[in-house]
Amino acid sequence: MAVVNQWLLPDGIEDVLPEQALKMEKLRRQALDLYYSWGYDLVIPPLVEFTESLLSGTGSDLDLMTFKLTDQVSGRMMGVRADITPQTSRMDSHSLKRKGPSRLSYVGPVLYTKPRYPLESRSPIQIGVELYGESRLSADIEVIRLMIETLALAGLKNPRLDLGHVGIYESFLEVLSLPDHKEKELFDLVQRKSIPELNFWISKNIQDGTHAEMLRSLVDLAGDISVLDQAREFLAEAPAEVELALDELQSVADALKVSNPELELCFDLSELRGYHYHTGLVFAAYAPDVGQAVGNGGRYDHVGKNFGRSRAATGFNMSLHTLIQFTQNQKDPSSGIFSPVTDSHDQYKAIQNLRLSGDRVILGFPDQEPDYDELGCDRQLILVDGKFQILPV
Repeated sequence: MAVVNQWLLPDGIEDVLPEQALKMEKLRRQALDLYYSWGYDLVIPPLVEFTESLLSGTGSDLDLMTFKLTDQVSGRMMGVRADITPQTSRMDSHSLKRKGPSRLSYVGPVLYTKPRYPLESRSPIQIGVELYGESRLSADIEVIRLMIETLALAGLKNPRLDLGHVGIYESFLEVLSLPDHKEKELFDLVQRKSIPELNFWISKNIQDGTHAEMLRSLVDLAGDISVLDQAREFLAEAPAEVELALDELQSVADALKVSNPELELCFDLSELRGYHYHTGLVFAAYAPDVGQAVGNGGRYDHVGKNFGRSRAATGFNMSLHTLIQFTQNQKDPSSGIFSPVTDSHDQYKAIQNLRLSGDRVILGFPDQEPDYDELGCDRQLILVDGKFQILPV
């Protein structure tokens, strides 16, 4: 019989050990304090919900990523959340019911049925913000700026920001009036940016020459801000909504150049990440030598309508597991105090006073030979001439 290693964890599920856990917790606190300073209120949604609310308005992508189980109390189907955003939408629409804009922040574990990318954790700790009740572009600009500041907290000072707008692709679909199965085929080709296959598909399915040429050009419209001028030229015959989307992208770029002049901006007009979920501007942040986005966000209006209140919405989220990789070379200096055990009745009081002042103090055990590196201590509290003194190790 095969021997089962009791310590093995499922693929994509991992422990967070002390050094990483400390960095993650420090970053969590700093980020939540940052969000609070911007007016974002912390919420703590439950880990599981009924699937009717957990998956409301999110599309099939999230459905396939969600672990499901039967509630033994009600007999109804529940899901372990794979994304916290729908839960905040439920809170805004059903529980809070604020009249004006509502700013919410959150942090907590999520669980995926399978990794979204190779080697990605299936149990990341997701952190992010959502802004409800404001449809103007200023809301999108605010959450993008806050995402950039979050990355700076983690040590990523110069990310690359990719901007797109799902309204461009949606406008083409409305004009083309394709049957559902053809829409799915086109979506797959554009999402994969498979240009030879896309050109072949267009030649077979799009009869209008102008529409065919614009659709071909769409996947090539990726690059720096000059892409927007190229798009206005190549997509001149596109629906008016395309021009409005291009104007929005230009306005966001102008605003970010004021607040973050060193920020590298890229544009991808065929970006369809979260297409079945987002309704307008979408954005993603990238770090050097990291293949996948380190932060994602965008506008997703009307998700709350299934909870009885349709509201404009925009936000972003990211993984704390991903963020702390930018602090891996920042080793925290040992700053604890080790106190060898003594018979003095004053020792405990001396230790408590140090702890109350913010110091980390580890009380030794009888006959313990301390490993100061392992304990994370650079000082010791020892009894000298009847008084406790702090000395270097």
